Amino acid sequence: MAKFKRILLKLSGESLMGEKKYGIDEKRLGEYAQQIKEIHDMGVQIGIVIGGGNIFRGLTGAGKGFDRVKGDQMGMLATVINSLGLSSALVAAGVKARVLTAIRMEPIGEFYTKWKAIEAMENGEAVIMSAGTGNPFFTTDTGSSLRGIEIEADVMLKGTRVDGIYTADPEKDPTATKFDEITYDEVLARGLKVMDLTATCMCKENNLPIIVFDMDTVGNLKKVMSGENIGTMVHN
Repeated sequence: MAKFKRILLKLSGESLMGEKKYGIDEKRLGEYAQQIKEIHDMGVQIGIVIGGGNIFRGLTGAGKGFDRVKGDQMGMLATVINSLGLSSALVAAGVKARVLTAIRMEPIGEFYTKWKAIEAMENGEAVIMSAGTGNPFFTTDTGSSLRGIEIEADVMLKGTRVDGIYTADPEKDPTATKFDEITYDEVLARGLKVMDLTATCMCKENNLPIIVFDMDTVGNLKKVMSGENIGTMVHN
């Protein structure tokens, strides 16, 4: 039995690079699709938001002279490319998938509405919600918080390269210790970089718990959904 009925899965664009320095690693994409299939087979309703950092990151572009709004729009399009890749991998794995976009771009994807997303999930489709919020100055973390709240998800699962939230960056500080669970207030008080401030506050205000876990270890997604104590739970 799955611990949650409906989830919002937030995937990192950078993680899609796998062993590559840029773009999409087909092996990593396939692994993600198989992990999603495992929980789909458990009857979980799945909404997905994926970043675009493996292709283009608006904030980085702005630091290199790009207009911030145009840079963010390029980043939104990068998330659409990743979403199309993931939907293709999911269909190949035997999972029906639908790409919705926050910006009109038929026939690449259908224009997002909450009701369209929920109807598709209830019909057994994995729904990939791309192009962020459709607005500049918002990250895909904020986009995933917004979508998770809109689709009335039970939890947001944030798949990253690390196995949870630590007191400091474990790659830089060997004394950093991991939290099994932590409140939103403590995340904010400690200034922990779980997600950006807007995204964290939205989840706190709307009582959407987050589980941060290592998605790059194959099998972890199913373990989280089975209720195993991996990763870090953030809650009110």
